[in-house]
Amino acid sequence: MDQNTRDELLKLFRTKLNEAMKFYLETCSRCGLCTEACHVYASMGQVKYIAAYRAEIVRRIYKKYFKGRGKWWSSVGEAKELTDISLQELYDAAYSCTGCRRCMLYCPHGIDTQMIMSIAKLLLVGANAEPEILTLLADTSIQKEKSLDIIREGFLQGIKNLEEEVVKKWKVEAGSTPIPVDAEGANLLYVALAGAHSIIPAAAIFNAAGENWTLSFFEAVNFGAFVGDPTKTKLILDRIINEAKRLRVKEVCICECGTAYRVMKQLAGEQPFRISSITDVHARYIREGRIKLDKTRFSGPITYHDPCQIARNAGVFDEPRYILRHITDNFREMSPDPKYNWCCGGGGGLVALGEETLDFRMKSARVKADQVKETGATILTTACENCHSQLSDLNSHYELGVEVMFLSSMVADALIADSNDAMNKAA
Repeated sequence: MDQNTRDELLKLFRTKLNEAMKFYLETCSRCGLCTEACHVYASMGQVKYIAAYRAEIVRRIYKKYFKGRGKWWSSVGEAKELTDISLQELYDAAYSCTGCRRCMLYCPHGIDTQMIMSIAKLLLVGANAEPEILTLLADTSIQKEKSLDIIREGFLQGIKNLEEEVVKKWKVEAGSTPIPVDAEGANLLYVALAGAHSIIPAAAIFNAAGENWTLSFFEAVNFGAFVGDPTKTKLILDRIINEAKRLRVKEVCICECGTAYRVMKQLAGEQPFRISSITDVHARYIREGRIKLDKTRFSGPITYHDPCQIARNAGVFDEPRYILRHITDNFREMSPDPKYNWCCGGGGGLVALGEETLDFRMKSARVKADQVKETGATILTTACENCHSQLSDLNSHYELGVEVMFLSSMVADALIADSNDAMNKAA
């Protein structure tokens, strides 16, 4: 690595050094309490997968260039130079960590490993050493806003093609549009994923609840956050914020995408609209009597996987359980305390990398597979696209024998038509 490259990377490193980050980098007491907290280490037993070990790779570079002892007496300060070999170590650390923050719950100092790994990912972006596919996907998302006039007609036709499937799940009143798009003054803007599975069930539920809603032109997932590029993360986020402001909506509802919801909820700042997950919204509809669900629709025991970004990292724990109590009388928890639930093993961009990470994802999530198996459930439901993909892979790899379902799909399939005043309640 030449000196100019190193200097540029250290400038990027410095941009991350707020007071919280300095605390995380300077505080580890090496107590070992985080050792068993990581699903990767618990599944594979290799030292390099301990949370403190990952953090130490970043910490030693920090000591070398940002602490006096490391600059002048590296051997004592355990400092380490930033080199090409260091970049490979940073890559291995960053892309074996899903950012689930389970380790943070066990750490007596509350050290946030995901924040420390954000330094690793930023350095990789600066060195053009990040996974190319994640940057490509992020750039494609950004370009979509610039090309909206070009793609608008095709998008609207694609949505029109889905309307018949929506009506099959829930008939709309005469003259109503099953999937409204670009409707100014709607109460709720729904930001979906690119796919019918993210749009059809949600649309049926919104219509059943008599919601005044509209569909976003943009997909929810934020690949900028996966790759760890703050500039691209903000550009992708701003598309949705600007659309919500243009349409003057009261609420932005993010689909079953954990990272998209966490980014929107925690990074959007003060906005003139409310930000909710689709799970929040469905629970609210049930609570307000705007939708009713058939408890006989699904048979057999059901368990729920808490997506780390929605639950542990954003606090949505009670709402999915409230929904499930209206779907089944045979719900089985995976963990006595949901905040300690094992990560599925697919976050942090790992699922988006596809086959490249499949072997690692299966081996590193063995404890998750065991956790699912121990429930004896026949249906495994979740509220995150990445989690659904990863859990489906685990189901096949470990022959768990469960049906993996989106929670929103279960709600849509269980709708019953005895809430005749839903339209009035929505007004």
